[in-house]
Formats: sequence, structure tokens, C-alpha cells
Amino acid sequence: MIHGVGICSPGPLDPKTGVVINPPNLPCWRNYPLAAETARIYQLPVSVDNDGNASALAEARWGAGYGYRNVFYATIGTGIGAGMVFDGQLYHGRTGAAGEGGHMSIDYRGSTCGCGKRGCIEVLASGPAIARRARTKLAQESPRASTIWELAGGSLEAVTSEMVGQASMMGDTAAHAILAETVGLLFVWLGNIVDLLEPDIVVIGGGVASMLKPFFADMQAGLSRFCVSSRCSEIPVLPACYGEDAGVAGGAALCSRAELSAQLS
Repeated sequence: MIHGVGICSPGPLDPKTGVVINPPNLPCWRNYPLAAETARIYQLPVSVDNDGNASALAEARWGAGYGYRNVFYATIGTGIGAGMVFDGQLYHGRTGAAGEGGHMSIDYRGSTCGCGKRGCIEVLASGPAIARRARTKLAQESPRASTIWELAGGSLEAVTSEMVGQASMMGDTAAHAILAETVGLLFVWLGNIVDLLEPDIVVIGGGVASMLKPFFADMQAGLSRFCVSSRCSEIPVLPACYGEDAGVAGGAALCSRAELSAQLS
């Protein structure tokens, strides 16, 4: 029997009302009552939350963050999202807009992000950012010498972040350098996160995270260069348990949260 529906959506949104407000990566939805519309169609209770939040809750309850009190979760893919679970509860902030970690700027003179700010980590280290960096590098450094060029069929416009990851696994030095540069940017961002929150664990998921797995040990060790705390290297940086199924697990976590709240009310 189906007891409810859990939906992961790009934010910003209001998790209390289920209204999607103004997500940069989903411009067709502005103040859209997603929970109400879904409930009307399926005649079931609906819980809506930021996809980063929902995935964070799933990882904290059943995944890589299980057993840790305070979990910071980052998802790196087409965009960069985040979620914070403190003492087993999602942190939403005053209006539900907290957790937009992908739109923390690390370079106020940098490129303009889809959200309108400059130098957000999303515009610098997401999947599309990796692809742009690869195209620039190949255009400047004899592209035909790189495996990326072969995977893209000789077209710079066809280069994707997935091709960069695949080429790196095949030993391509240009692809490895591109991913290493991306990790360097993530160092700065995660250092700020750790200095602000000092979570018990950092969990990283999303499509790009899978290609960054060879760098995870370096990411944990390298935090000390970007953190004030001398004990930051004690915080594990681990790959997410659910990977590409993070949205499914996140939706289930939202339903379990809603069911638990109903039992306690």
C-alpha cells in the first residue's frame, strides 16, 4: 500500500508548503505549488524538499552518514546542491531556503552563475563547468593529443564531463589535470563549509562525484590547507551510498519523515 509521495526538487523552495520558488536550473517553475498539485492528482500526502536535503536525509539515515550525529551532504552533477542534517533533523533555515551550498561564492570576480551571483562553486566545479574547462584546455593545447578529443568524435562542442572522467580513468593526463583543478576548487569550498559547520562527516554524491572518487583521500587530507581548525583532517570525506539513486532514496526518506511526524503529532 502506498502511504505517501516524496518528491525531490531543485530549490529554493518552501518545504512547509511544498511550493517551488525560483530554482536557477528549472526556470519553468516559479512559485509553483508542486505538493498541492501532486496531492490533487494522486490523492495522497505529499512531502517536497530540496533534492540536496532529501538525499542528505537518506544518506544520514541509511547511507554513508549512518551513525553520525551531524552530516553535511553535497551533490555534484549538473549543478551543486547541499543538505545539512543536525541531530537527525534537516536544517531548513528560517524560510526553508537554507542548504543552497552550491551558490556559495569562492570568487566574487568569477563567472556569473545561473543564480545571478559571481563565482559560485556551482559555476566553477559542476559537470558543465568541467566540460567548459576541458574545451578551453583542448583548444589551447593541441586537442588531438588527448583521449577526450577521441571520445568527443573530434568536436570540442561535444565534450562532456563524463568524457573527461572516462578519459582520466584511461590515463589521459589532460583529463586528470582538469579533474585535479576541479578538486582544488572544491578544497576551498569544503574548507569554508567545515570552518562554518564542523560536521562529523562530509558525504559527496552526484554524477560528478563518481569520477572524483580517486581524489577523495586527497580531499580529506587537503582540508587542512583551507581550514582554521587543526583537527579538520579527522572529518571523513566519503562517497555517497546511493549514487544515481539518491533521488529515489531521498523521496523515501521524505516519506518516512512525514510518517514519523504524523505518528508523533
